[in-house]
Amino acid sequence: MRAGDTRRQIVDAALGLVAERGFAATSVEDIAAAAGVAKGSIFYNFGSKAGLFESIISEGVGRLTDGLRSASQGLVGRDALEALVTELLTQIQAHPDFAKLMAAESFRTGRSWQDSIRHLRDESVGTFADVVTDTWPERNALLVAAALFGATLLAGLEWLVFQPHRTLAEVREAVLATVG
Repeated sequence: MRAGDTRRQIVDAALGLVAERGFAATSVEDIAAAAGVAKGSIFYNFGSKAGLFESIISEGVGRLTDGLRSASQGLVGRDALEALVTELLTQIQAHPDFAKLMAAESFRTGRSWQDSIRHLRDESVGTFADVVTDTWPERNALLVAAALFGATLLAGLEWLVFQPHRTLAEVREAVLATVG
């Protein structure tokens, strides 16, 4: 097995377990067993359990931020906001374990990956803040952006877990209804 394949297996297994159980309740042994690798492979590839988690966050934040920026490129106002909400919901649907991890770990303090979580806020929520600044310059852009991002994230998780029969369009319209 190639090193990249091993890393991918470990990341996928860890993400699924952490999304289900939480970081503290997931052991390196659990991750290794779920990935079908030796425990030493985790340390070899990531240095530590925290290093693995940092890698998961970094990969997810990069993917999310790239998607958000691409979705809103060249758009302004309501069109840009609709594009961001749609892209975030699409990302939540495509990567539900990462969405659960964001919701569960974003506000925990005293963790070694706090800087990576801050990066999530700065990059992903910042994309929303740019649109808010252009659309409603009189409002606190970061606070409004955090509210929009959070509402979209929680509505997306509500959709996946409790209302999977809804369409993406229905969920997007529910989120957008909160901003009038």
